[in-house]
Amino acid sequence: MAELKFYYGSMNCGKSTLVLQRIHNYESRGVPVALFKPSIDTKGDKKVVSRLGINREVDQLLTGDTSLFNLVKEGYRNTKCIFIDEAQFLVPFQVDEALKVASELNIQVECYGLRTDFRTKSFPGSKRLLEIADVLEELETRCDCGRRATLVGRFKNGLMVLEGAQVEIDNQDEIEYISYCPKCYFRERAKVLKK
Repeated sequence: MAELKFYYGSMNCGKSTLVLQRIHNYESRGVPVALFKPSIDTKGDKKVVSRLGINREVDQLLTGDTSLFNLVKEGYRNTKCIFIDEAQFLVPFQVDEALKVASELNIQVECYGLRTDFRTKSFPGSKRLLEIADVLEELETRCDCGRRATLVGRFKNGLMVLEGAQVEIDNQDEIEYISYCPKCYFRERAKVLKK
């Protein structure tokens, strides 16, 4: 029985690397798969790009009004697994349709993404995945202090920012994201609030 799985974690925990590795494992055995990502993720253009330097072109870019169920039913019915990178950018109805793909079409759906944004708020896609996915798996990364990093700070021109649009892609306009444990995140946040 196919399932909807959500692999989530902070920045630099290896989500994109893992999705590319999983695709390689399937394809090396001749198993047909498809890779999707939301079009709002402009990093890598039409590719999923790992910070380790590996990449793969996506089979489909998803806009906010793409019906995931109809897309898979009409164009990817023979695949055994649909992989979705940057799944935090899905809209909730697409997550509902991902579950429908797994349950009604019996096609495995694996989503990879962030749990929260730089303000510690849920992304709509992540929130819905945490609510309905059959399997949840946290991918760990470490804070500079050595603790498990679960939060992310956004930096613009080297300075931590606490406000702004929920979505700003890194490597553009001097934007950088750093993963933190809660203790270090709130320490860095306090420095900004003191100014």
